[in-house]
Amino acid sequence: MPGPKPLCVTLSDKQRGLLEHLIRRQTSPQRLVRRAKTILAAADGASNESIAARFGLDRNTVRTWRYRWWLGSAALAAAEAAGDADKALRLRMESLLDDALRPGTPGECSAEPLAQLISVAGESPEASGRPVSHWTPRELADEVIKRGIVQRISPRTVGRFVKSSRSHTPSLALLA
Repeated sequence: MPGPKPLCVTLSDKQRGLLEHLIRRQTSPQRLVRRAKTILAAADGASNESIAARFGLDRNTVRTWRYRWWLGSAALAAAEAAGDADKALRLRMESLLDDALRPGTPGECSAEPLAQLISVAGESPEASGRPVSHWTPRELADEVIKRGIVQRISPRTVGRFVKSSRSHTPSLALLA
């Protein structure tokens, strides 16, 4: 027995062209390419099950993107009718196909304490009275807490910050 009929996805010629351009563009993130292909297949009348099978997706994923496109289609049509430039329309379409904001608490560490942590990591541990020749994440975490840069920070977090900054700061390669 067939399930409920999926939401109808309609595309203007301009929208179809912009989605096809997004798919062909070498710099397009693959998640957007997959979603654009999903929308094009939906507009061609394919069922959620056939789209899911063709692109290796879950049926609920196809349903989600079909629904999100359906919700934003009125705004896209209005922008197109208002004469928005192709670039503006493409950006609207990409934002429609982009990930939604996820719940959760924002990060607690701002840029200033992070910069100070990296600065401390560039110093010699002996200059801070540490009996080690190289910083470890544990020693570095203890030092930035002792200096009052942060109230608390785990050695794992320190390690992640240092690792991400290593490509930008050659002197931090010793922390590996």
